Amino acid sequence: MRDANPFVEWIVKVAQPCNLACDYCYVYELRDRTWRDKPAVMADGTADQLARRIAEHARRHALPRVRVTLHGGEPLLAGLSRIEHLLEVLTRELRGTAECDISLQSNGTLLNPPWMDLFRRHGVSVGVSLDGSRATNDRHRRARNGRSSYDSVQRGLELLARPENKALFAGLLCTVDIDHPPLQVFEALLAHEPPAVNFLLPHATWEHPPPGHDPNRTPYANWLLAVFERWYAAPRQETRIRLFEDLMDLALGGHVRSESTGLADTDFLVVESDGTIELSDSLKATRNGGAATGVDIFAHDFDTVARHPVVAEARRGGLAALADVCRGCEVVRLCGGGLRAHRFSPGNGFANPSVYCADLRVLVTHIRDRVLADAGALLGSAS
Repeated sequence: MRDANPFVEWIVKVAQPCNLACDYCYVYELRDRTWRDKPAVMADGTADQLARRIAEHARRHALPRVRVTLHGGEPLLAGLSRIEHLLEVLTRELRGTAECDISLQSNGTLLNPPWMDLFRRHGVSVGVSLDGSRATNDRHRRARNGRSSYDSVQRGLELLARPENKALFAGLLCTVDIDHPPLQVFEALLAHEPPAVNFLLPHATWEHPPPGHDPNRTPYANWLLAVFERWYAAPRQETRIRLFEDLMDLALGGHVRSESTGLADTDFLVVESDGTIELSDSLKATRNGGAATGVDIFAHDFDTVARHPVVAEARRGGLAALADVCRGCEVVRLCGGGLRAHRFSPGNGFANPSVYCADLRVLVTHIRDRVLADAGALLGSAS
C-alpha cells in the first residue's frame, strides 16, 4: 500500500443533537442512526486526546498549518465552557508546532454576544447554513416544534455583521432546492454580504435519488448555471463560490483538493463526540453506519488511521477509485466522479457514476468552455 498523504483537517462533532429538524439532514433524516448511540456532547477528556493526536500528526509530518471545523448536530449545543476548553487545549497542544485555523459550521440560531466574544479571542470563523429567503429557508429548515427558524438565524447573522465580528464571518452554506428560483435564492443570500457562499447538492444515492431526479434532464445543473452566469458576469466580485472557483481552477489546469470535484485524495477526517473516527458525513446518506471506520483517537494515531483499509479506500482519489464508465469520460478530471456518497447503490456499492452524473456533465462542461474561451480571448488580446 502506498504511503498516504497526511491529514490536514479534522471535522469535530462536539455535539450530536440539533435544535432544528431540517428535512434533508443527512445526520437525522436519511439512512444513518448511529448518532443515537453516541454521547450528546464531547467530553473534555476526549477533546484533550483529540488535540494531542492532531499535534502528534502535525509534528510527525512537519505540517505548518492544520484546520479544525467544529460541527454537529448544532455545535453550539455543546455549551460555551466545553467549546472554550477545546479551543484552549488545541492552542496549547499545537503551540510551536503548527498554526491552527478553527472554524464552526452552525445553523446560526444560538449565536449571541458571549459566543462572539469567545470566537474573537480565539479567531474562530463562523459559517452559517441558510437556504435563502424566509419562505425558501423555512421550507426545509424549521425548528423541532415546526416553527420558522428564519428570525433566529437573522439575529445571528446581524451579530456577525457587526464591525467587531465581521472578520469572523466565513460565509453561507445553501442546499439547492430546484423548486425555488435560483436567482431569487442567490439575491437573498447576497443580502447578508457573505464573503463566500457554498452550494450543496441534496445528499442522495441511486437507491434514494434527489427530488426531481431524471437521468434525461439536468435540473440541478440548470439551477446552478443560472447562479454561475449571474455571479461570473457581475462587474465586481460580490462573494466567492467555492464550487465554481474549484471548477474554474481545474479547467485552467490547476490542482484542487476537494471532496466533490477533481481527482485528488481527500485530506480530512471526522471525529465523533465519543472519539470514534469516521469518514465524510455525506456517507451517512448511503446506509446505517456508512461513515464508520472501526477506529478511534484513543487506540489509534492518525498515521495508523490513514493506513486502515476502509479509510485508505474512501479517501483515495484518481481514476482507479471510479466506475469504468467514469474513467473514459471527457470531464472526469473536473467532476472527479462527483461526491463518493452520491455514487452509491446497494447492488455494487460505489462502483457507479454519481446519481447527479448528467447534471455534473452539463455543469462542468459549461464552466470549462466559458472559462477557456475567456482565457483564450485574453491571451489573444495580449499577443
